[in-house]
Amino acid sequence: MHSNFEYITTLQYQNQALKKKLHSFESGKQYVQLQANAQKQLRKKEQEICDLKTELEQAHRTILLVRKQWFEVFEDVEKEHSILVKKLKQKINHLTQQLLDMTQKYEQVQQKLKEKRQECYAIQTELEEEKGKNVKLTAQINRDYENSSLSSSKMIHHKKISNSREKTGRKPGGQPGHQGHGRKKQIPTMPPIVLPPPQEVIEQEEFQKTRKIIKKQLVNVRVLLEVKEYHAEVYYNAKTGERIHAKFPKGVVNDVNYGGSIKAFLFLLNQGCCTSIDKSRAFLSDITEGKLQISKGMINKLSKEFALKSEAERKRVFADLLLCPVLHTDATNAKVNGTSAAVYVCASPEGKALYFARENKGHKGVKGTVVEDYQGILVHDHERTFYRYGTNHQECLAHVLRYLKNSIENEPKRTWNKKMRVLIQEMIHYRNSCCKETEVTAEKVRELEERYRKILEQAKEEYEDVPPSEYYKEGYNLYLRMKGYEKNHLLFLHDKRVPPTNNEAERLLRSYKRKQQQAMTFRSFEQLEFLCECMSMLVLMRQKEETNVFQRVAQIFG
Repeated sequence: MHSNFEYITTLQYQNQALKKKLHSFESGKQYVQLQANAQKQLRKKEQEICDLKTELEQAHRTILLVRKQWFEVFEDVEKEHSILVKKLKQKINHLTQQLLDMTQKYEQVQQKLKEKRQECYAIQTELEEEKGKNVKLTAQINRDYENSSLSSSKMIHHKKISNSREKTGRKPGGQPGHQGHGRKKQIPTMPPIVLPPPQEVIEQEEFQKTRKIIKKQLVNVRVLLEVKEYHAEVYYNAKTGERIHAKFPKGVVNDVNYGGSIKAFLFLLNQGCCTSIDKSRAFLSDITEGKLQISKGMINKLSKEFALKSEAERKRVFADLLLCPVLHTDATNAKVNGTSAAVYVCASPEGKALYFARENKGHKGVKGTVVEDYQGILVHDHERTFYRYGTNHQECLAHVLRYLKNSIENEPKRTWNKKMRVLIQEMIHYRNSCCKETEVTAEKVRELEERYRKILEQAKEEYEDVPPSEYYKEGYNLYLRMKGYEKNHLLFLHDKRVPPTNNEAERLLRSYKRKQQQAMTFRSFEQLEFLCECMSMLVLMRQKEETNVFQRVAQIFG
């Protein structure tokens, strides 16, 4: 109700206002007022237009003046610009000619530079080629028994071993307080020889005899020729015409027979001491004052006789080696009548060993040796053939150390080989010390294996940054081998029975190599077989310290 009232009131007020406004228009007052206002605004606008026209006229005059002045300045500038353009064109022509000359010279220089670059590239290529050859030849020259698998007997020039000892100023010989190791006295073979007293004792009565006697021995060796002659009376049967006599002892067949001592003496000289047949027979002749003149054929047949008589003992050792948990094995080249052959050796860590002569290497050479049927751990020098036999394998770390040393000498800028050599030596030292004092700990083994892998990763990075030389890849090949055969390099850390090196087999093969160097070549493969069988027996005999090798060999010869 209240809101309607306000609304109606508002409308009434608006209606009254509109009525007043309508009344003013109807009366004309409002129209007059609007017309007066319009006239006033019109005069004002006309005055503004007049002012603007005056200003525009003045601006037009200013523009004309400025244009005139600008044309005058433009003509002056145009003249100066023409002169400048002319000068610049002359300069451009001059510079263009210079550019053409310089371009021609540049092309000539570029051509010469290209020729020099090609020449430099050819020289650098030749230099790299010569450097590679130099590295290869240096590696061959520096290869010796310390940094390769070559034996010391093959070396022409042995390295001089530096003496790290320092002079103490003491006299040579035994020092005060040190228990001496004198020569062992022998049992006299004849009555003692009493020396007469000195002349001073005879002439002066003041000297009195004491109970002290000084005894000194003079030891010599005397070779006696012992000859036993057997007589057997012959009996004749007049009825049957049969003749009979007593049986001679075993070994007495010919008119003159040589006993086991002479055969053992010649056999050990020729086979054990690697003395030639001529020197052996000459030496025997000299010590018997020329009474014994043994034929070469007889000495040559001793190996066959000894090998046949000791066959049963070698078979027993063969069976024992098959049962060893760890077996050393290696092979070397041999020569038979000018052709190549091979000698294999199989040895236990305790010292038992057998040699085998083979016409070929590889699986044909392994056939018939202990390795063929062996079911234990083989220790060898990365011979791929041996990986087909046995249940596990240990690489010879002595060879690895020599190969690392060779890499250090021929790749001095690489660091992995130096670190790896130190680590391998540390591993071997740790393993040997644990065998004597303490047990191998798993934590230490893991640490050593982790360092081994890190060094191989470093080797990988070094060879990726600087690839191996085409002429020397031994270091890179060693890295690949140590990475691919990691378990076979570190097996000795996990099994105390496994030695870290194959030195046992290496030492045994050196004996054959000395014989090969003395004999040069064998006339038949049979001779090489007999030699290997004889060397096997000598190793087995020397294994027992209490065995007198000479007497044992003489006993076998009978």
